[in-house]
Amino acid sequence: MTIFVVFVLAGASALLAAVLPRLLSGVPFSLPMAFLALGALIGLVPGLPSVDPVEHEAVTEHLTEVVVIISLMGAGLAIDRPVGWRRWRTTWQLLAVAMPLTIALVALTGSLLGGLPVAAAVLLGAALAPTDPVLAGDVQVAEPSEETDEDEVRFALTSEAGLNDGAAFPGVYLAIALAAHAGALGGWLWGWALSDLLVRLVVGVVVGLALGWALGRVFFHASADALRLSQQVEGFTALAVTFLAYGAAQLLHGYGFVAVFVAACTLRAVERSHGAHKVAHAFVEQTERMLTAWVLLLLGAALTDGLLAGLTWQLALVAVLLVLLVRPLVGLLSTWGTAAGWRERVVIAFFGVRGIGSLYYLSYGLSHGQFPVEELWGVVGLAVALSVVVHGTTATPVISWLDRRRTQHAHRVHGRAPQDPAVDVHL
Repeated sequence: MTIFVVFVLAGASALLAAVLPRLLSGVPFSLPMAFLALGALIGLVPGLPSVDPVEHEAVTEHLTEVVVIISLMGAGLAIDRPVGWRRWRTTWQLLAVAMPLTIALVALTGSLLGGLPVAAAVLLGAALAPTDPVLAGDVQVAEPSEETDEDEVRFALTSEAGLNDGAAFPGVYLAIALAAHAGALGGWLWGWALSDLLVRLVVGVVVGLALGWALGRVFFHASADALRLSQQVEGFTALAVTFLAYGAAQLLHGYGFVAVFVAACTLRAVERSHGAHKVAHAFVEQTERMLTAWVLLLLGAALTDGLLAGLTWQLALVAVLLVLLVRPLVGLLSTWGTAAGWRERVVIAFFGVRGIGSLYYLSYGLSHGQFPVEELWGVVGLAVALSVVVHGTTATPVISWLDRRRTQHAHRVHGRAPQDPAVDVHL
């Protein structure tokens, strides 16, 4: 009987994932909030199977892994702006400054305030540092278009989320190594820097570039009609690229998350304005939305079914500080000197959404090292839930306000509104 209840919940949630975006359009209540709340209610129903990510460690790790890589493909396909040092300056600064600073500050507060061992504090910092590509849809680029310049807020948050999910992995490996060496530094640190920080990242980038370019040439320029898949415009080919890039990079000991996003950007660059990208992106987005609904239902149920049992008020404060203080401050600092205006910098800094990527990194770290499991799951679960609520209620009104300001600014400066109020107007 229980398995049939699971099927009913899975079908109902997939149906809601299709309907709710239309019902919630323009309302300060996001789809992730709806499913998290529904899951929390389900977790209170007696007689249902326990939703314990520790007990179902492998399922948790691989389910969240699939959701993240699919969302990375969608993010890469959606970005219209060609890759470049100046054009992507905001992204590079977020990766170089916000990422390591967030890991360090969360680790510091987790250790000094939350009482976590050094290795566990570093794992917490690495898990909570990435901006999530899954739950940040309301503040990210919507879909591929023929324009080549999105507004700085949407572009920065989309590109940051696409790259820093892979960039957080060295922090996770550092935490695992620290746990294996009882928190003591030593000669192993050079091996970590060379292998986990440098080589794996390079392999991920190279695999993504090579696979994205090769498949792009086949899809769009192959001499044989049967191989020129862009003519058939099959959306699921995006999943083929996703899994090929991820699997190849992981087999070569590279970062698969980086490979997927780079492959998506490269595939888009081969034929930037082709309509097949919209079809592929739509298919990926629909798949991601369905899987996200299931994960958030499970997370919500876990939150009311004992996931927060190991949470102390000190660790809860660490989660609050991350969402309301640490990310906004380091985000503001890291966007200094970019093309974004001060209002845009504040929005970019604030909307560092934490989500399913954090769940994946935590489950991965826990399966590869000895850490205080209950405490870490409690603080990460709370941080993700807090981010879903805080950012979900503020995303729609804040982004709408920014768009209105751009239109008003264009009227004042140029005497007319731009065709797209979200293009090349910095506030």
